[in-house]
Amino acid sequence: MTAHQTIQADTAKQDQEILTGAEIVVRSLIDQGVEVLFGYPGGAVLPIYDALFNEPRLQHVLVRHEQGATHAAEGYARSTGKPGVVLVTSGPGATNAITGIVDALMDSIPLIVITGQVATHLIGTDAFQECDTIGITRSITKHNYLVKDVAELPRIMHEAFHIATSGRPGPVVIDIPKDVQFSKAGYQGPNEVTWAHNYHPRTKGDAGRIAEAVALIAGARRPILYTGGGVINAGPKAAELLREFATLTGARSPRP
Repeated sequence: MTAHQTIQADTAKQDQEILTGAEIVVRSLIDQGVEVLFGYPGGAVLPIYDALFNEPRLQHVLVRHEQGATHAAEGYARSTGKPGVVLVTSGPGATNAITGIVDALMDSIPLIVITGQVATHLIGTDAFQECDTIGITRSITKHNYLVKDVAELPRIMHEAFHIATSGRPGPVVIDIPKDVQFSKAGYQGPNEVTWAHNYHPRTKGDAGRIAEAVALIAGARRPILYTGGGVINAGPKAAELLREFATLTGARSPRP
């Protein structure tokens, strides 16, 4: 980096608005176009709830169980086309959300699940309501984060939305320790952050496998096309092409 570039970077940092981690979470949700989130408060996320209290543009739907929050967010995502957002506390709050997270992964539903965590210096000490949220959710999410530095929080928030909604949609978990929620850092908007996660989903089909599938369908006596979320997520054009394909191959679909 040249001296001129260093000066520009330092100036950009000085121009950044300084916010607490909790305020960064709320601002990131606003900048990502979020209007509704579903959650249940607990000690490890009270700073975020305090920040939510001062933000009238976000509607918080209070549930009676964290699993209900994830399923409600799934329904919201299905009906609006926007990612569902969930806010739950640490330990049992996070583990109660597991069923909905798995369901979102299986059904290709974009979810952002924000979980509270004990302070960073207490992680791994069996502190009150601590659990290994990252380890538990590693195999049931598209990606998950444990935020140890508040300066990384703006990037992580915006990156999580990109991962959850691009390619095959799915859930992303962001685990935020309580001390990170109190710490302060400069805020960066969606167009100001640099991705650290090299996520480039494959969006083109394998021509050979497609030809193989066509041959199998064409050779079947009574082919049935059983389709679901992939066709729905691909939009009306995909559904139209599927109907044309069914007509040409003589296949029938159990769904209109």
